[in-house]
Amino acid sequence: MSLDRYYTLGRSGLRVSRLCLGTMTFGTEWGWGSDEDTARQLFNRYVDAGGNFIDTADLYTNGTSEAWIGKFVAERALRDRVVIATKFSYNGAPPNPNAGGNGRKNILRAVEGSLQRLGTDYIDLYLLHTWDCITPVEEVMRTLDDLVRSGKVRYVGLSDTPAWYAARAQTLAEWRGYEPINTLQLEYSLVERNIEREFVPLGLELGMGIMVWSPLASGLLSGKYRPSEGVLNADGRLDMMKDTQNPAFQKFNDRNWKVVAELETVAKELGRSMAQIAVNWTANRPGIGSVIIGATKLSQLDDNLQALDFAIPPELTDRLNAIGAPDAQFPYSFFEPNHQGMIHGSTVGTKPTGYSSDVLIPAASTTTP
Repeated sequence: MSLDRYYTLGRSGLRVSRLCLGTMTFGTEWGWGSDEDTARQLFNRYVDAGGNFIDTADLYTNGTSEAWIGKFVAERALRDRVVIATKFSYNGAPPNPNAGGNGRKNILRAVEGSLQRLGTDYIDLYLLHTWDCITPVEEVMRTLDDLVRSGKVRYVGLSDTPAWYAARAQTLAEWRGYEPINTLQLEYSLVERNIEREFVPLGLELGMGIMVWSPLASGLLSGKYRPSEGVLNADGRLDMMKDTQNPAFQKFNDRNWKVVAELETVAKELGRSMAQIAVNWTANRPGIGSVIIGATKLSQLDDNLQALDFAIPPELTDRLNAIGAPDAQFPYSFFEPNHQGMIHGSTVGTKPTGYSSDVLIPAASTTTP
């Protein structure tokens, strides 16, 4: 269960655990989650296993998550040891239009609230939570840079933005000498693999480590749902939230059930839990810097903490890769090896192993597109 092997996040010197403790479940304000005593046990268990990376947001459980993290860190005098990531964007005081979004006014308001709840004078990693479709990227990046220069923030990142927006933000930072983006926090799992098209190459090229949220697809891959036993529903967030407008909880469909079935089979072959296989697969994909794991019970956290204690054999990894692979879409179908062979005219290598995907491009086809 040891997590005391740390890796730099993105193109930075920030050392973090490969498994990050997610704390969206710290608090019961949303109808599910952990009470304070249980949350404290989860926090202590993670830290005692060597973990140093804690993720939260200003509006998780209406601010309770940040407040409890601040309390738990202070109780054990861990502020210099732990890396705290928190986020801004969502409006906690409607109808005030400037109490949400990514404008300078809200960012400066939000950071002060987070600092107060966390009981600290600096945030290790401060992330834009979700693109608001309005604020110019120049305003966001200048404001984040100001926060770093003021000492209130150490590193900055983006969560849930378009790839083009993240690319523009990083290019702007390089051009103007702003603090660069070192983290992209994105949903990724065996059933949600859309980031493979743009974000993984983007992160590798521009030095942004990917911090994965929902590697268990909001519980779909946790083992609560076992097609072999006819268990396709369970008492959990997916059932509670399936009729809401939140896209993160819309997981019940035929394609995803096939992925769950294959995951269950692989887990049985390896004698591991479905959750461990799902987290292990995600953590070992290209471009992934850290994976956020969340729990409401100690047994769930203990299971997740063992997810990196083994290797999935290549043949089983290939089966998992294939079952949920995204469909080739325009223009990405033009970048597949077979089509690229028509461009290069012979079998050539791409970038070295460890830098990007090591793909061999086959000889040119005689068939025109």
